[in-house]
Amino acid sequence: MAKLVANSRESLTKGELNELRAAGKVPAVLYGYNVENTSVTVDEVEFIKLIRKIGRNGVIDLELDGKTVQAMVNEYQFESLKNRVDHIDFIAINMDEERTVEVSVVTVGEAAGEKEGGVVEQPNFVVEVTARPADIPEELEVNVEALEIGDSITVGDIRDKFSFTIENEDDTTLAMVSVPQEEVEEDAEDSEEAAEEAPAEESSEDEE
Repeated sequence: MAKLVANSRESLTKGELNELRAAGKVPAVLYGYNVENTSVTVDEVEFIKLIRKIGRNGVIDLELDGKTVQAMVNEYQFESLKNRVDHIDFIAINMDEERTVEVSVVTVGEAAGEKEGGVVEQPNFVVEVTARPADIPEELEVNVEALEIGDSITVGDIRDKFSFTIENEDDTTLAMVSVPQEEVEEDAEDSEEAAEEAPAEESSEDEE
């Protein structure tokens, strides 16, 4: 399990918090199962390394004041203009208690329909998953290799393949292979041309 060191901190002014961030530390709070709300700081570089390693829903051994608390990242704020993590909410968890979280959906493999010019599309990029913390996947992989043009994969198609529960409805589409946009546009143009030619043919009949 991934480890991260946290240090307790007092309430700080806005200026002091900015000094803290400038020094490479991120202000954070810890709350949840069997802990009191605690203000802490963590090293920004170490936190980013950890998130890249275990993902958004990974379980962390948070070392604080000589004790280890099993926690997850409930939320974190990233300041894009300053390119830094501004704040983190850690939630202490019960490893035996199920949680519902959002998990990213990723497609794997090359769809059979792509070889015929089809395009793989993802109508939904996240699903809600309920599981014990240790069983929450980093991402939900959807294999699209068997999909022909016009085929799709829904939650109902894969629900029984996993040990965790997917909370979305069965008809939620996760991946589909569509007709290339160029062909759709060509069909539309052909229809328009046919519609424009039809009145001209009728006129010539009337003249006769």
